[in-house]
Amino acid sequence: MAVTREKSQLMSASEIDRTLVRLAHEVLERTADLDKLVFIGVRRRGVPLAQRLAQKIEALEGRKIPVGTLDINLYRDDLTTVANQPVINATDIPFSVTGKDVILTDDVLYTGRTIRAALDALFDQGRPSRVQLLVLVDRGWRELPIEASFVGRKQQTDANEIIEVKFREIDDMEKVLLVEKVE
Repeated sequence: MAVTREKSQLMSASEIDRTLVRLAHEVLERTADLDKLVFIGVRRRGVPLAQRLAQKIEALEGRKIPVGTLDINLYRDDLTTVANQPVINATDIPFSVTGKDVILTDDVLYTGRTIRAALDALFDQGRPSRVQLLVLVDRGWRELPIEASFVGRKQQTDANEIIEVKFREIDDMEKVLLVEKVE
């Protein structure tokens, strides 16, 4: 595993929260029927992102938006290079996705391969009427023709840099970091 060094903090906890408020408003502006809206978070950090956005919309509109969790490990195209025994977590989507407007959430958009795997996993659950991608950070370097409909922040990176999103639900801290690989 590569050793990394922090270069800078891109977002603080308050900046993350303000960004989520803006993204919630953007989702509401572009959603014709809230009864069809659902959030599905890509496991790991896409899940708290989806949950928080649903809470923001509930606070704004007074209605609950269903949230699901999507595990993509078996759909990855690099499964054999990840581990000999990949850890499989449960997909938990307690509602039908068929006919829904799905907002697929993830923390960082990079090559697009994670989202390709997520789309495969999602369509195994049913046929949504529409799928849009929401990411907290888009760092560029796409290898597949995948773009987010909703982006919290665009941050161009170098090949040796990584965006690390830290959420209190998983990491016991709240920030977005730009780190670099060191030899």
